[in-house]
Amino acid sequence: MHTTPASLLLRLRQPADQEAWTRFVQLYTPLLYAWVGRAGVPPSEADDLVQDVFVVLVQKMPAFEYDRTKTFRGWLRTVALNKWRDRKRRRGIAAGELADDPVLPDPAEAFWDQEYREHMLRRALDIMRVDFPQKTWQACWQTVMEGKTAAEVAAAQGTTVGAVHAAKFRVLMRLRQELAGLLD
Repeated sequence: MHTTPASLLLRLRQPADQEAWTRFVQLYTPLLYAWVGRAGVPPSEADDLVQDVFVVLVQKMPAFEYDRTKTFRGWLRTVALNKWRDRKRRRGIAAGELADDPVLPDPAEAFWDQEYREHMLRRALDIMRVDFPQKTWQACWQTVMEGKTAAEVAAAQGTTVGAVHAAKFRVLMRLRQELAGLLD
């Protein structure tokens, strides 16, 4: 059974829930690497920093309360930036230098929101693609992403227009479930 991300966040309250943690790591690891890269983290330190973030999450998630009025991604980005700042402080970088740090320039929050949405969409599609028969996946992909009509796809697949619409509905419904609560 596939859970929605909102319930995924709740499942992460149980540190022993390996399936939930695996799904979470699959979704968020690439995004964390993108954020730390933009924050100026040297590639030689990126692995350790991302690992540090996951350590914090394992510690904090048991007490985590999902609040639909706030963004989980904002909190996660803050955790990542704070871990980077902590590493810099331990290396003796002066407080004044931290204030001028070019850490994640945020000229437009809309840009970050769009990047986050695109990342989550790509990751969810990558992860769930294997859960559908190839014909179902292709019917949805060709109608939604390639702009083909249901009739064109049905003719190419040797199926009915209704079957193409049903395939598209199943994939998009599952995508909505996978991303529920994480795109708000």
